[in-house]
Amino acid sequence: MRPAHRPRPSLRLERRLATAGEVPVAGLDEVGRGALAGPLVAAAVVLPLERRNLRRALSGVRDSKQMVEAQRRRWAERVRKVALACGFGVATPAEVDAVGPLVATRWAMERALTDLGLVPRHLLLDHIGLPGVDIPQTSITHGDALVLSIAAASVIAKVWRDELMCGYAEAFPTYGFAHHKGYGTPEHLAALHVHGPSRIHRRSFHPMTEDVRAQLTLEDPTIVSGLQQPT
Repeated sequence: MRPAHRPRPSLRLERRLATAGEVPVAGLDEVGRGALAGPLVAAAVVLPLERRNLRRALSGVRDSKQMVEAQRRRWAERVRKVALACGFGVATPAEVDAVGPLVATRWAMERALTDLGLVPRHLLLDHIGLPGVDIPQTSITHGDALVLSIAAASVIAKVWRDELMCGYAEAFPTYGFAHHKGYGTPEHLAALHVHGPSRIHRRSFHPMTEDVRAQLTLEDPTIVSGLQQPT
């Protein structure tokens, strides 16, 4: 059986907001919420809605989960060239442990908005809202598959986080971060069973049990707190 056709993300919602004068419009998304290790990363993207060929210029942009690595890298570079502004925000493993993935996601998104360098007049988000941000916003279920601004944010966030995790693979070579990017694959779980967690693992996530966490009392969980923004 052939897979069901998945339509490209559209600009319908962004165009409607532009017609109403609610520009600039920022799309936001996050990656890494369910990972066992590494930071949670959010991105915000403002697209040039006045550009006539915008959808064609970003024709390959999809929900990042629907793309292979080479596609994500290619189209992340294209998004960053086409966009009026891109912003990135991080929540560290320690912050995820302290407040939980949902609040940490909101913190990362708020930081991504700050990093944009401009103030949007409307936000488009994938499923969640930002109650602490006083900007009109629309939350769309499966927004990363339906709305081009959100899809663009999902792609650049995914590529940056993957590159970050490849860097951590060199610092922590026993875990295979370059392959699974911190998610709970059999390879990762086997490494945790043998070596216990590293300083970038989330101690509140299974399978980081109390016995394993006790091994970390002398370690610094905030290793990623000084991350550099991508250029």
